[in-house]
Amino acid sequence: MKEEIIIAGFGGQGVLSMGKILAYAALMDNLEVTWMPSYGPEQRGGTANVTVILSDQPISSPVLDTYDTAVILNQQSLDKFESKVKPGGTLIYDSYGIHKAPSRTDINIYRIDAMEATFEMNNAKTYNMIVLGSLLKIKGLVPVESVIKGLKKTLPERHHHLIPINEDAITRGMNLVK
Repeated sequence: MKEEIIIAGFGGQGVLSMGKILAYAALMDNLEVTWMPSYGPEQRGGTANVTVILSDQPISSPVLDTYDTAVILNQQSLDKFESKVKPGGTLIYDSYGIHKAPSRTDINIYRIDAMEATFEMNNAKTYNMIVLGSLLKIKGLVPVESVIKGLKKTLPERHHHLIPINEDAITRGMNLVK
C-alpha cells in the first residue's frame, strides 16, 4: 500500500495541521510516512499545501509531481492540482469558495460541504477535522482511533480538552460523504 496525497488551500484553514495529524496517525499504525509542507510568506491567507505519503514500504522521496489523492480547499489550489491527480485517483473538494468545479472524467471526484458543517457545529476551528473525516471515509487510510492518538501527539496538552470536539468533527466529516 502506498498513498501519495496533496492537501491544499489557504493558510489558516488547517491544511498543514491536517497533514501532520494524518502523518502521526499513520506512524501510530506502523506505516512509513513523509510530511512535506509548503506555504508562501503570507501563511495566513496565502496559499498552503502539504504532501503526505503513507506506505507499508520505505519511501524513496517526498517530492512528487502527481498524486493519488488531492484534498482541495480553494479555487487556486483546484486550478493548480486538479491536473496532477493520477488517472483513477481521487479529488476531494470543499464547495465553499470554489466557483469552477473540477471537470476531469478520469478521476473520482467528491464534493463535500465542510464549511457549511463548521457553521452547523458553530466552530470554525473544526474545519480541517471535518475535511479529514471525509478523507478517512473515502480512502480509509488509517482508523479514527489512530487519528485521535495523532491529535494527542500534535496538540499541546493545554488543548487536549478540544479532542472530543475534534472527534465529533471527524465523525461529521465522515457523514458528509455521499
